[in-house]
Amino acid sequence: MTSPSQQIDHTLVVLEIGKKRVFASALEWPGWCRSGKTEEQALQALAEYAPRYDAVPEIAGLDFPPKPTTTFEVVERLPGTATTDFGAPDRMASIENQPLTDNEAQRLVSLLAASWQVLDRVVARASATLRKGPRGGGRDRDAVFEHVLGAETAYAHKLGVRQRKPSVGDTAAVAALREGILGAIRQATAAESAAEVGWQPRYAARRIAWHVLDHAWEIEDRSEL
Repeated sequence: MTSPSQQIDHTLVVLEIGKKRVFASALEWPGWCRSGKTEEQALQALAEYAPRYDAVPEIAGLDFPPKPTTTFEVVERLPGTATTDFGAPDRMASIENQPLTDNEAQRLVSLLAASWQVLDRVVARASATLRKGPRGGGRDRDAVFEHVLGAETAYAHKLGVRQRKPSVGDTAAVAALREGILGAIRQATAAESAAEVGWQPRYAARRIAWHVLDHAWEIEDRSEL
């Protein structure tokens, strides 16, 4: 995959197209992923979230594209699944099968770790009780965080990392789970391929970061503060 420094004029995007929902994901910026009912709406949502996503590369010490909201290049369109329509990206792009260099692996690690920092900061300052949806639904802050930890425990298995789900207050266990995921990405080699039920490291970073940031932004939007 070409490095972002070589892609100054455009941001590479993959579209995952379901029957009811389309996801647009920036391939080189894990976690920068939004959805809409159509391709146009998904790309528009992606553009609108660029300023919000900018906190991630800032924490990682990386320069974000100067014009990310107007320079998308769709490089692949993937058929969606029931998971896509339910509300989560579910397909790996062909470009994500490319082997990682050491520099690329470290870049993915930096961005994924930064996504976790964004979540932790949001959780630390958010109110424990979150606004309910129009029908009175929605988890509160700690329940959202617990959900993220449960999902990441399952995602870690896709990378060959076997750990128990940490409790919300067990910072050491949370750190160990995250480091296990980051270590699996760091150690990825050109000879490795996804297992039958596994994930390639590029897709893993993109999928995990999306889930982290999607819930971090949910907590922000629903906080009573």
